[in-house]
Amino acid sequence: MNEAVLKDLAAALGRVPSGLFILTVGQGPQATGMLVSWVQQCSFDPPQVSVAVRRERGISGLLADDAPFVLNQLAADQSKLLRHFGKGIAPGESAFDGLLTTTSSHGIRVLLDALCHLDCRVTGRQSAGDHDLVIGRVVAGRLHSELGPYVHIRKNGLNY
Repeated sequence: MNEAVLKDLAAALGRVPSGLFILTVGQGPQATGMLVSWVQQCSFDPPQVSVAVRRERGISGLLADDAPFVLNQLAADQSKLLRHFGKGIAPGESAFDGLLTTTSSHGIRVLLDALCHLDCRVTGRQSAGDHDLVIGRVVAGRLHSELGPYVHIRKNGLNY
């Protein structure tokens, strides 16, 4: 593919909108979170979502079959949560210092300042290029605010 075609492709692909979410997983000292943007509902019955996670991310190992996780959707005005998780959380670093949280019925952190949260359990995983699509059955959820969702558009659809 020549450079001009690749540049056009990257610009067009980057305009595919996505929401911004904080995926939280693990308990105790393993409790952590990461910013994710490729999230989509993929089933009505049972209600399920797919989340794209880069394979080499440390959090990927915590998303084994039947593992609980929470998707916390960001509202349009939640730059604080975006900055906090956007910088990345190092292994062993506390991901939730200074944040208002509670725990789901499965013991996973829920960000109370998020727009809403979905309490999920991993039901499958599918390879998708340099990411895995993690499929999660939604077992509970709650709307925390009536604000609009944070919508993300990238300048380049070929990298973060």
